[in-house]
Amino acid sequence: MSARKSIELGWLAPSLVIVLAITAIRWLLLAFNGTDLFVDETQYWLWGQDFEFGYYSKPPLIAWVIGSVTAVFGDGAFAVRAPGAVFHAATALILAALAARLYGRGVAVWVAAAYVTLPMVGVGSLLISTDTIMAPFFAAALFFHRRLVESGRASDAILAGAMIGVACLAKYAGIYFLVGVALAAMLQRDMRLSWRNAGLLLAAWLVVLSPNLLWNLAHGLTTLSHTADNIGWVRQDDKLAGLNLAGLAEFGLAQFAVMGPGLFLALLVALTRPSAGLVAFVVPALLIVSTQALLDKAYANWAASAYLAGTVLAVAVLSYRLRWIAIGVNAALCIAVAVLTTQPRLEWGGEPLLSRYLGRAQISREVIALAQEKGGLPILAQGRAAIADLFYTGRDSGLMFYAPAPQGRPMHHYQQRYPLPADFSGPIILLTRAPPPCAGTPVPMEDRNGGFKAHRLSVYLTDAECARGQ
Repeated sequence: MSARKSIELGWLAPSLVIVLAITAIRWLLLAFNGTDLFVDETQYWLWGQDFEFGYYSKPPLIAWVIGSVTAVFGDGAFAVRAPGAVFHAATALILAALAARLYGRGVAVWVAAAYVTLPMVGVGSLLISTDTIMAPFFAAALFFHRRLVESGRASDAILAGAMIGVACLAKYAGIYFLVGVALAAMLQRDMRLSWRNAGLLLAAWLVVLSPNLLWNLAHGLTTLSHTADNIGWVRQDDKLAGLNLAGLAEFGLAQFAVMGPGLFLALLVALTRPSAGLVAFVVPALLIVSTQALLDKAYANWAASAYLAGTVLAVAVLSYRLRWIAIGVNAALCIAVAVLTTQPRLEWGGEPLLSRYLGRAQISREVIALAQEKGGLPILAQGRAAIADLFYTGRDSGLMFYAPAPQGRPMHHYQQRYPLPADFSGPIILLTRAPPPCAGTPVPMEDRNGGFKAHRLSVYLTDAECARGQ
């Protein structure tokens, strides 16, 4: 037992040094980040101003985290994004603990270094996302599941279930863990759980997730319906219509950027070898999201949960020298991206390299200034990105912001919660890409940074009847 404890704990000190040093550097660079909060980030911030058990398009945990942090440290972009590096640091240490149990303390330290320098982790430490919030709880579920198959203790079953329940409160992709548990039991006899422990695991998962499930039932299954919208082909009559081979290829190639080329190649090799059951927690996400990419579309990060167990597997099959090379390449990519955010207006071909993350705040400031100049007129913004930034940038303006009233089912949170009232009349500021003919001539805006041009938005001083398209 003492030898086992020495193996399991000897990784901790060096791993802490590596992870904390990288986290400190990330926070330093984040303090000089010059990009605007992205549309999802401003939406999560707004949700965090009012704690609920669910929101339009996501479970609640990311809103609770951002709301808690900004309540203490203010609403600046640094405070909104700062939890990302911490959550990934915690994930790296949990995965190292798992690696120590499976492969020893030497591999554990490499796993900590490998995870904390994954390109997806580098980006996830600069932009707050649901993948980031999910990661440490998914990793903890992997750890407790490993202890469970070794010991058979009921407490580990409950902990594994509770952790994946919390992971699902961050992102429903946490469900891949349960698929992995079932697949591991089918692939390896020693990974099978007793009926009691399987029941305890599922019960703990349901208890933790139940507040969100009840919220969905009370709100017309809003979040689950949005998830179906993202899947796309679920609502098609012919599921195989228009197979997207190019999308599948694009998704596959993108995974080399998500995990890093060296580690992703190592993971592909590891998937062909015995793996102490970890393959079962990698394959489902990759196969399911690849199928989604083939049938409709899939974003590069949708299989992010695969790279938690995947990092442990990839490091385990690499030689000492190849670990250095793979992690070194990833670390260089992380540094380059982080430094680039401090100089976001660097151009390539006459366009800022990070143009996608620029311009919205400047647009919001100018539109807010116009509304205040006209006596505090309300602003109607067409498009989720525009109204999301108005709520964040104009949080202290005292103005009212509205989205167009939905025609049928609301298509985003702002149509659901902040539609222009049907009985509203009088003058209004309209921010839109496609104005109605009655809107007249757009108001000239200064926009030194070119945001209006880049986002193809125009501003109109009109009335509510015209803005509705009546």
